[in-house]
Amino acid sequence: MNKDPIITLENITVDFPVKGGIPFLPKKRLQAVSDVSFSVFPGETFGIVGESGCGKSTLANTMLGIVKPSVGEVTFKGKKLFDLSRKEFKSIRRDMQMIFQDPYSSLNPRFTVFQVIAEPMIISKSATEEEMVERVGELLELVGLSKDDMHRHPSDFSGGQQQRIAIARSIILNPDFLVCDEPVAALDVSVHAQILNLLQDIQERMDITYVLISHNLAMVKNICDRIVVMYLGKVMESGRSEHIFDHAKHPYTHALLSAVLDTNVEEERELVVLKGDIPSPIDPPKGCRFYQRCPYAMQGCRTIPVPQVEIDSGHHVACHYVNGFPEGDKPEDYDKRIEQAHEEANV
Repeated sequence: MNKDPIITLENITVDFPVKGGIPFLPKKRLQAVSDVSFSVFPGETFGIVGESGCGKSTLANTMLGIVKPSVGEVTFKGKKLFDLSRKEFKSIRRDMQMIFQDPYSSLNPRFTVFQVIAEPMIISKSATEEEMVERVGELLELVGLSKDDMHRHPSDFSGGQQQRIAIARSIILNPDFLVCDEPVAALDVSVHAQILNLLQDIQERMDITYVLISHNLAMVKNICDRIVVMYLGKVMESGRSEHIFDHAKHPYTHALLSAVLDTNVEEERELVVLKGDIPSPIDPPKGCRFYQRCPYAMQGCRTIPVPQVEIDSGHHVACHYVNGFPEGDKPEDYDKRIEQAHEEANV
């Protein structure tokens, strides 16, 4: 892409302290995100997929400055987000908004719809009351509701309508960047397509860049330009959406794709059933974090870190099985590295 990225994440690691533990011993930390790097370009829809607990939402909160990374940098529009002063951060934060998974929990039940949607404008003091009423009315019609709805409360609406209100609130300041954290996961299946079509219409009309977080690969396939596949805080595979769906390489990606519901009942597909337990994020494996459940795991997968390797243009995979021996290494050298890694692990 010729455009400069609107946001770049460099080696992002996010740890959280674990409460409790044995006195006088080092405190343990939960590794929610570990060494994640990617860029998102203006106008695209970028997908982050993976099962629950893989660090998707933590990564989203880090992008918006809600969670400060333990290591790494977030650069938004050429500015390092966590180096900004409070005033500068507040100003740039207007261009970054978020749609949450559960619309009802994200809406203040005591507020009217007008107060919910207009709240960002009230905080920023960027308009008069008459201008806010006009703007809220425009957005309600844009998301498929009525101007008359602004005097009602969120509890008067269905889940899909509440998410439309949340969407209207997220775009009232005309942001350039919008994180959609599983925007349809809490809704009935019957309204999934309506909300997703609405988001696509808004993107075309307002030229917004989306980061879409989901565990539904069928949805991601139809909407996202590029995706990253995460597992236990690490990126397993990344690239253009259609390329990953047609040429997936990582065993974990294959397992996710095999679980996607397909309407073509005549096509035979092999269901990949993952066995074993997910490692603890408090004490993750030193090598590949997927090795305990991987059907192709080799001895070195347990202790030798896996680099991201570009196997095709823009298509990166972190897998010893796919990438083979490191460049210049021979099988006997690889065995020596395995033994060395085991010795270091036992020290």
